[in-house]
Amino acid sequence: MSNETVAPRQVIADSLRRERGRVGWSLTELARRAGVAKSTLSQLESASGNPSIETLWALAIALGVPFSHLLDPPRPVVQVVRRGEGPRIPATDADYVGTLLTAAPPHVRRDVYLIEAEPGRARLSDPHGAGVVEHVLLGAGRALVGPPGQAVELAPGDYVRYPGDAPHVFQALEPGTTATLVSDHP
Repeated sequence: MSNETVAPRQVIADSLRRERGRVGWSLTELARRAGVAKSTLSQLESASGNPSIETLWALAIALGVPFSHLLDPPRPVVQVVRRGEGPRIPATDADYVGTLLTAAPPHVRRDVYLIEAEPGRARLSDPHGAGVVEHVLLGAGRALVGPPGQAVELAPGDYVRYPGDAPHVFQALEPGTTATLVSDHP
């Protein structure tokens, strides 16, 4: 993974302030509900923090919004995302980067991500919001994907669907593993 993996700090800052205002919570209240340090949240809202995927998921769940609502600015009707573009968010504990390709428009609850992962530590995900279902289509490499104990090995072109509202894992088994992840929100 590149050292140039940078979170879109200003978009995240604006989104966090907007969503926190929508629910009427103080900085302290959102930090408490998300299990995030108040100082970390303050840095994120001032666009000076460097969030991990885990921190942003915790904040999205606490706010009751899809993860993508914290990353995706308004887009034109026709959208093209070239390889290497889009908000790239690294995991803290695995060589795993999620790039938001598109967020769900109003009244549609589906987000699409490009996943890039390397062998090593697995990306262990905590449960997302109730009823979330994830779909993974492997593009390159090999990976172990799904709920722990029920994860399946995927090869290029293989697809798996599993509950995203339960713990799940993505572990690259070959260098250069890529996948498309679709997250459906009820």
